[in-house]
Amino acid sequence: MTQVSSPALDLAAIKQRQQAAWSSGNYAVVGTTLQIVGERLAEVAQVRWDEDVLDVAAGNGNASLAAARRGGWVTSTDYVPALLELGRQRADAEQLPMNFQVADAEALPFGNGSFDLVLSTFGVMFTPDHALAADELLRVCRPGGRIAMANWTPEGFIGQMFKVLGRHLPPPAGLTPPSAWGTLPHLQKLFGDEAISIVATPRVFNFRYRSAEHMIEVFRSWYGPVQKAFDALPADRAAQLHEDLAELMHRFDGGGHAEPGRNALVVPSEYLEIVITRR
Repeated sequence: MTQVSSPALDLAAIKQRQQAAWSSGNYAVVGTTLQIVGERLAEVAQVRWDEDVLDVAAGNGNASLAAARRGGWVTSTDYVPALLELGRQRADAEQLPMNFQVADAEALPFGNGSFDLVLSTFGVMFTPDHALAADELLRVCRPGGRIAMANWTPEGFIGQMFKVLGRHLPPPAGLTPPSAWGTLPHLQKLFGDEAISIVATPRVFNFRYRSAEHMIEVFRSWYGPVQKAFDALPADRAAQLHEDLAELMHRFDGGGHAEPGRNALVVPSEYLEIVITRR
């Protein structure tokens, strides 16, 4: 196992706070807009009919649904029950047979080698103990199987957004940032010894909102970590966070001024699309 966080960190307490953050608001409001990422990941992971597929930290089920649409027998997991219920409603609407189970990405309740394919889109990257989470992904994936992930990069918009949040509410010293999962060297540290191959391809997802104010309103209302950051700050510092996020969005904006007079903010956010073949 590769040690990637300080042993002095209280990882259990950090996880508890993270779970509270992701349970607040309603991540599905933002998560549903990311559906295309799950579809692309299911394609590059080559989901095959009747394969056993596990989606880890699935949220409201984007990758789960994409794999089920391609004939996989999908188990969708998350540690936020309310998000799993939203995924279940989506699967029921499409008449897709799927299993849903509350599970911690760092302690998956499945046997060794249980799955042909293990997926995660912007989920497992937020675990506090990266090495333990990677070990769990490897453990439940059969030899010769695949682990496929979509992880935000440090340089992309979401990676930079978490840096802005960190300036206002610094994370515990020594905690490896989630965006490290969006870098090939970190993935090689976590998986290299147990991987036949690691294929990592930069991709871009475009967030689309009316304006920076609109995007901040949505994230502040529904995206747990942003909501918690605003709630934790006094009014003057919350106003500064608002200003810093707006500046970041305007800096990344790729389409807001294409048609003067129209409401259009397009924020490209880089992520890494990863397929690991298990040794």
